[in-house]
Amino acid sequence: MQRTIIGLMVLLQSFAVTASENVVSQFIDNPKQVGETSRMTYLFWDVYDASLYAPQGNFSKERPFVLELKYLRALNGKDIAVRSLQEMQKQGFENPTLGQQWLTQMKQIFPDVSKNTRLFGVKTPAGYTQFYQGQELIGEVKDSDFTHWFFNIWLGEKTSEPQMRAELLGLRR
Repeated sequence: MQRTIIGLMVLLQSFAVTASENVVSQFIDNPKQVGETSRMTYLFWDVYDASLYAPQGNFSKERPFVLELKYLRALNGKDIAVRSLQEMQKQGFENPTLGQQWLTQMKQIFPDVSKNTRLFGVKTPAGYTQFYQGQELIGEVKDSDFTHWFFNIWLGEKTSEPQMRAELLGLRR
């Protein structure tokens, strides 16, 4: 019985890794993780693990890349959208009208998540952002300004989480 449970756990884990690899390899030739997986913790709660993938592991904001978030707790999708806009504003985004448009789009796209939900943000070759839950496309924002501000939440120099940025990009601190 114990072997069956362990075997099932290994199978489920390999499926999750395969789903990640499929989304990543769909957009990136020879994808490799850029830095390390980084854990987002708020107060004493672990929220998600983030990983960044790019061609040959060489990140450039000008080329396609994929940011994977593996959630470690349940969160409301609308709350994730609100927090995303707040993080963009902390970095200097100051267009209330456009911000409300983006917030509306994110609220429509972002699902409620639970432990082990995997969401992927993809910077496409056209410079837009696509969102996947597992291997399923759940939405797209066709605005390169959105792409810039959204991914800067984690990768921008003004991020509120500089340690996470350093880990994702493989920077020595």
